[in-house]
Amino acid sequence: MRSKRSDAMNKAAQQSLKPILRISFSGHDRLGRGKMELLEHIRETGSISAAGRAMDMSYRRAWLLISELNHMFQEPVVESQRGGQKGGGAALTPFGEELLRRFRGMESSVRAAIAGDLEWLEANRNPSDAASEPRAES
Repeated sequence: MRSKRSDAMNKAAQQSLKPILRISFSGHDRLGRGKMELLEHIRETGSISAAGRAMDMSYRRAWLLISELNHMFQEPVVESQRGGQKGGGAALTPFGEELLRRFRGMESSVRAAIAGDLEWLEANRNPSDAASEPRAES
C-alpha cells in the first residue's frame, strides 16, 4: 500500500518528468506526438491549414506531415476535400481516429508502466537541475 507522500511524489514526478513516445518504422517513417497533435487539431478545426496554424507551422509543413501519415499505413489517416462552396476541409478517417486513440493509449500505458522509475528518478534528481532550463537530450 502506498503512502500519501509516495502518491504525491509519483504525481509530481509524472508532471515534471515526461516520457515521450516515438515509434520508428523501418526506413525513415516515425510516429510521434507532433503528428498526433496535428491530427487532434484537424479533428477540432476540420482544416489542415488551421491545424498547422494552431501549431505555428506552415500549411506546407502540415500537409507534408499528413501526406507522410497517409503513406505510412494501408488506409488513409486524413481525407481532404478541395475547394467548392465551403472552401474544402479535412477530416480524420475512421482509421485515423483509431490510430489517434491507440497512440494516446500507448502513451498512457508507457507512463503507467514506468511511473515507479519516474518517481525514483525524481527522488534522485539534483534539486538545482529540476529548476533549470531544459537541456538537449543525450
